Amino acid sequence: MLTAKSQRFFKNSYVCGCMMMQSRKISSNELSTALRPFYFSVHPDLFGQYPNERAINESSLQMLSSFIESTRKNQPVKPVTVKFFLKPHNRTQNIDQLKTVNIYLKQNDLKQTVSTILQSCNLSTSYVDGLAAKSSNYKHKKTFSSPMPDYMYKYDYVWNKDPNIGDTMREEFKKKQITDNLFKWLKNNSNSAREKLKVYEPIRHEVSRIQAHLCEHLGLKSIGFDCGWDVRHCIGCLVSFQALMENHPAEMTLLKNRTIMFGRDTGLSLDGIILLNSGEVRHNWLDFIKNIAKEDAVLLTVPAYEKAASRVLRDIKVVRRKFQPKTMAKQYENNLRNLTTSLSDYQGRSGYPKTWPDSLNNFELVVETEAGPLMVSPTGQIIVPASCPATLLVNLISKNLSKATELLEKYQKEKYIEKDLFTSCINELNLEALTKDDSITPSLMIECCRNLHDNRHKLRRVFSGMRVCITTYYCIMSDGQICIPWNWNSK
Repeated sequence: MLTAKSQRFFKNSYVCGCMMMQSRKISSNELSTALRPFYFSVHPDLFGQYPNERAINESSLQMLSSFIESTRKNQPVKPVTVKFFLKPHNRTQNIDQLKTVNIYLKQNDLKQTVSTILQSCNLSTSYVDGLAAKSSNYKHKKTFSSPMPDYMYKYDYVWNKDPNIGDTMREEFKKKQITDNLFKWLKNNSNSAREKLKVYEPIRHEVSRIQAHLCEHLGLKSIGFDCGWDVRHCIGCLVSFQALMENHPAEMTLLKNRTIMFGRDTGLSLDGIILLNSGEVRHNWLDFIKNIAKEDAVLLTVPAYEKAASRVLRDIKVVRRKFQPKTMAKQYENNLRNLTTSLSDYQGRSGYPKTWPDSLNNFELVVETEAGPLMVSPTGQIIVPASCPATLLVNLISKNLSKATELLEKYQKEKYIEKDLFTSCINELNLEALTKDDSITPSLMIECCRNLHDNRHKLRRVFSGMRVCITTYYCIMSDGQICIPWNWNSK
């Protein structure tokens, strides 16, 4: 299934084009094409193992969008420098090996701005250079219901620390966070969403048909998507996979009773789901499928590594993070091994604090990639990167035992409330689908669903038959899905 979180920043390439479409010298389609290599280089989803760098790229994309929007409106533009990390060459690349670029923006000409962006990233500008100038009275038809939302997300921790971000622009962002009235916004955009939903309906039906066909012939449990691509790209993946089935029937029998997910990597997830990179050629998929037995063998050893990590940390429950992207079994096994070794050495040298209880079996530990966060999640889980020194982890646990207990108990109650409200909203609003971003915790979803339920009589007519995603921003996706922030207001 496509998720709004994965689509959010990849769609910026099209959204930015729409913000520029009033330019007299370059069309939205041309700009989308010109900027596509740039977004493939800085897309936040490419930095899953580097959360700090991912956050900086997300923030910089917003700054860039704000600059373009001001230029589009012929407003005075204050020069600003935006920092981007370029995509890693491989999964094991160290943070200090990631290439960074600082893009200095000052031009009022949008075509020149695009050239500056591409040149800063050492990307070809031949396409931009070859664009013919448009006549001054050329008018572009809007293809998106709204430009990049001004309100977007809160990244104060990045804004407050990055000296390259101007004070004026930072304050402007803070003033524009989620200020739209939902009913007013829907009045202006719901017709566009319904039109796009109607246009994409045959495509969705075709995707469902091919999925059912593949499941039937290969004996699959299911086949879905988590790659952030448009639904039209999903058809391309399915057609390629169908060709693989027809040309290599013997090898494809290995997939019986399995679940296939087209994503951003190729591998076997901790849930036993076969992940196939949607951007790879089908012969790469075939090579992986042929060796699926080796991947299954790795998956069988994961519980032993989790148990070892649990024992060394007083029987703490080693679990997987809630609302987390798919994790590869091989990588996860290495992460567990590294952390277990670090904790064993620490325990042998210093021992754990006397203030700790004899057992930590009421707490949950999530081991992530080496560049993952060190924190207590909103659901009460203790998140730790595999490369974290044992001293830091011990200090985090010591300071947050009460907090983690409180959050875990709160989540256990709220997850059932969320589920009931979730179902109620789908039925009361007659929605075709209701989803949420991974960043929306049960507490936030409960608040949003209650507001939706309280206003169901006003919203039912607009939302009936629509696909809605709860996020942190307003947007109409290209396939007609309506994205609304969890803290939408009705005043």
